[in-house]
Amino acid sequence: MAAGSTYTPIATTTLGSNTNTVTFSSIANTYTDLVVVVSAAISGGATDIQYRFGNGGTIDTASNYSTTVLYGTGTAAGSYRQSSQTYILADYYAVPSSTLGNSAAIFQIMNYSNTTTFKTALNRSNQAGGGVDATVGLWRSTAAIDTIRFYANTNGTQNFLTGSTFTLYGITAA
Repeated sequence: MAAGSTYTPIATTTLGSNTNTVTFSSIANTYTDLVVVVSAAISGGATDIQYRFGNGGTIDTASNYSTTVLYGTGTAAGSYRQSSQTYILADYYAVPSSTLGNSAAIFQIMNYSNTTTFKTALNRSNQAGGGVDATVGLWRSTAAIDTIRFYANTNGTQNFLTGSTFTLYGITAA
């Protein structure tokens, strides 16, 4: 980021009950980039954090997403890629466990309000005793992002646990 960049808190959600999704909507286009910081636990054992973008309050569930992941587990390292998916996969080896505070992730979404380019997101995540991931996600749309939805998993069988936090920041002068 450029010198003088400023993180402006936009919204924080701390879950009062278990839920499968967390959504930030009506995101103003007054920033250059967005950052989301997540400290979460997920029910039901190993799963992934997945996310989608939207415009006009409508989430894109079509096969317009791609993910490239680099990971390390302490005993192995590797990478893989998924194309034409219905979501971006954020955590693979850094899977949030059922212990709150045991997993953290930072999402950086560049040029989210630009209407001439596809949208790119970077994610770094870790889980104590599990692993670390670095992920690049792509949303093949030129629509400005005004909605972000995070999923404990997109099939709805697991939930973010009570006490998980999601904080959205806007970045100016990036």
